[in-house]
Amino acid sequence: MRVIIQENYEKMSRWAAEHIAKAINSHKEARPFVLGLPTGSSPLGVYKKLIEMNKAGKVSFKNVVTFNMDEYVGLDHDHDQSYWYFMHDNFFNHIDLPAQNINMLNGMAKDPEKECRDYEKKIAAMGGIDLFMGGIGVDGHIAFNEPFTSLSSRTGLRTLTTDTRIVNSRFFGNDPSKVPAYALSVGVGTVFDSKEVLVLINGHNKARALAHTVEGGVSQKWTCSALQMHNNAIIACDEDACGELKVDTYRYFKDVEKAERL
Repeated sequence: MRVIIQENYEKMSRWAAEHIAKAINSHKEARPFVLGLPTGSSPLGVYKKLIEMNKAGKVSFKNVVTFNMDEYVGLDHDHDQSYWYFMHDNFFNHIDLPAQNINMLNGMAKDPEKECRDYEKKIAAMGGIDLFMGGIGVDGHIAFNEPFTSLSSRTGLRTLTTDTRIVNSRFFGNDPSKVPAYALSVGVGTVFDSKEVLVLINGHNKARALAHTVEGGVSQKWTCSALQMHNNAIIACDEDACGELKVDTYRYFKDVEKAERL
């Protein structure tokens, strides 16, 4: 596991965007580069930087296929809190990614279980995901894989906890009852099948989650801890998120990355 500690959110976002662009530009296979993407506040800085890089000709998404992590059940594409709307508004509408290369779970699917099975099959048909970027919640959940979700879980229907609905209520007029109770989400196993996983962790409110991710044991209580089992996992974080790391842990990762640059 690599832990990239940056001074602030902006520098963390820049590092992550440049890493993703480098991975896309280095892709030499005939098949498209397959990129997994999240929603939420954490990736917004990365999306902004990638848009700037795309417009400047530093990276192209013409040979990229994307798969998003999740979608609320019961929200159609036109709902301003659907993740389909979020991704198009904040990223897809501003880059040269072909519309037919965008894959997102359909929260209005008549048969949610079939929708999830088909999603897994499509990922497999593309040769798997090359790089999956994600964020984590304050309780360490990845996508909508709440605490105690199986670490081998696949894409499926998820019940959102009260805590998650309260946190997300800021997007629904601060009314948790308006937050959908269910979502379709890739599984922990789906994410960690990817060749590379890049997780963004920023802000003091994520400090406990970062500490459990890096220093704690692997546990279903903290689904983020599964990162410890991945051969090519990277955490990009800011200084604020490091508040609960042990001093020696913090120094270790700073020293390792300093040595990598020499």
